[in-house]
Amino acid sequence: MANFLLQRTVPLPLPEAWRRLTEWSRHADVAPLTRVRVTTPGPTHEGTRFVARSGIGPLSFDDPMEVTVWRPPGDDAPGLCRLEKRGRVITGWAEIEVRPGPGGRARVLWREELRVRFVPGAFDGVVERTARAVFGRAVNRLLRRP
Repeated sequence: MANFLLQRTVPLPLPEAWRRLTEWSRHADVAPLTRVRVTTPGPTHEGTRFVARSGIGPLSFDDPMEVTVWRPPGDDAPGLCRLEKRGRVITGWAEIEVRPGPGGRARVLWREELRVRFVPGAFDGVVERTARAVFGRAVNRLLRRP
């Protein structure tokens, strides 16, 4: 199992940082070879489910997720979203937290615990470093794009 934490401070109001990170279809725009399909009616709430399909042809896999915590940020109150990953290949969870940062900025915390089936635990370090790089790049792109 790989665990990692990403932290970013961005010059955005809390609601805008939250929107950029939790509009699930936007994730397909920043993650290579990935498509996202929301399978429940919007808007997002506890119980919302979506599937990220990654890969090429026969090397593709589905990463189904469900929102289990949905607390959007208030005026200066933090927001928290927890996703449970329920796929055959990837399991675990992710948490996206947006809280007030210095100077009116938004502080983003992205925590993830990730298990890749069929990959022995001896490779957890490689999985963690790879996931940190891939998700870090995606978070940066999501936060930069309006």
